[in-house]
Amino acid sequence: MTPFARKTVAALQASADRKDTKLSSDIGLFALICFGVGSTVGAGIFILTGTVAAQHSGPAVALSFLIASGVCLLAGLCYAELAAMMPVAGSAYSYTYASMGEAAAWSVGWCLVLEYLFAGALVAIGWSAYTQSVLHDIGLGIPAMFAQAPFTISADRNLVATGSIVDLPAVLLTIFCTAMLLRGTEFSARINTLIVVAKIGAMLLVVLTGFAFVDQANWSPFVPPNEGVFGQFGWSGVMQGAGVLFFAYVGFDAVSTLAQDVRDPQRTVPRALLASVGVTTLLYALVGLVITGLVSYRLLDVPDPVYVALNAAGPGLAWTKVIVGFVAIAGLVSVLLVSILGQVRIFYAMGRDGLLPAAFTRVRGRSHIPVAGTLVTGVIASIAAGVLPLSLLSELISMGTLFAFVMVAASVIVLRRREPDVSRPFQVPLYPWTPLLSIAACLYLMWSLPLDTWVRLVIWLAIGGGVYWLYGLARKGKPA
Repeated sequence: MTPFARKTVAALQASADRKDTKLSSDIGLFALICFGVGSTVGAGIFILTGTVAAQHSGPAVALSFLIASGVCLLAGLCYAELAAMMPVAGSAYSYTYASMGEAAAWSVGWCLVLEYLFAGALVAIGWSAYTQSVLHDIGLGIPAMFAQAPFTISADRNLVATGSIVDLPAVLLTIFCTAMLLRGTEFSARINTLIVVAKIGAMLLVVLTGFAFVDQANWSPFVPPNEGVFGQFGWSGVMQGAGVLFFAYVGFDAVSTLAQDVRDPQRTVPRALLASVGVTTLLYALVGLVITGLVSYRLLDVPDPVYVALNAAGPGLAWTKVIVGFVAIAGLVSVLLVSILGQVRIFYAMGRDGLLPAAFTRVRGRSHIPVAGTLVTGVIASIAAGVLPLSLLSELISMGTLFAFVMVAASVIVLRRREPDVSRPFQVPLYPWTPLLSIAACLYLMWSLPLDTWVRLVIWLAIGGGVYWLYGLARKGKPA
């Protein structure tokens, strides 16, 4: 095998059907949509909305959400075609392996570690902040040395110490979700569905009541003037905000990582992908409008912006703070759950192709759980959640996700040429313009992100390249 060797669509499907590594197929359409919505509705609303409003777009954070969702929809159409063609675990990693070969697939898989594993850590950090806010309101607290990460990013983009040791609540939540996944995918799906239904219902209630307390003066100017630096308000800020908020939509492609766990994946996965984007876009835009109408956007640069906005609205919305606090606590659990699950499936696919140890593909008993991958993912995510700063994670995750989306759109074009006769139950409309536009939009959002984020991505890919050459090529043999 060489770095340019690739697997055909038929070969990927055959490896997915091996009995010794076969995953369960118990998830239906509604549960799969809930996995997608559960992974997206939470991080964007409960964590990043305030950060983007305060640092980049002001009240126009709603526009940033809409722009990001448009890019996401283009990518979603590309994912839908490939997922229907190749209903296998691995998502963008597997699609790139079939279209561009092993080395390109490894690079995508390495970026998906940012998208899922570190996204899970980001969510755990936000959950910790909301939990501590609720505890504070009832007179309880956590010692400062265990309340946040030991590092943060200063205004001049430097890493500085906070005086804390570890964000203990974030670590404990990650361990809890890992334990839940070890009980089985079907069990996790039932829990996730219940949380998602309650979360969406509660957030719609807050939105509808919150509009009555909006001060329209907080929306003026809707797009604050640029402050002389690219990305600090103005239209460049709206676009840079869209690049950061793209992280908020990463959950929809988690749907495609679960293709081997789904009944009738060729129909179910494309429908769930597009439905997840639609539901989350509507809710994100509405919440962005409400919280920037309740309080000045400059006061929202906190880990719990929705809670802060409701608190500033006064006693009229006091009752909603309790709902949001507990919805955030329960709702972010589902986001973290799907993030870890998606990463486990990426590791599973890479182990299937011999690029990670075979232990990552071995499943346990009737539950069909890849135990090694679940444990490794849980441990790394726990460490990241405990020690890494919020703002560093969000921008790097967006960059890695956008890179993966570029590769997915490119894979649609390559496979249309290389394997034109393969059955495509779903086809991208307006081909080739849709995948080309998806590539262009993703590259533009990548360009709009800060320069140091590019530097960190290059460093991350360099580390991944070293791992690939030292392990992937050195130990390459037959697929696990």
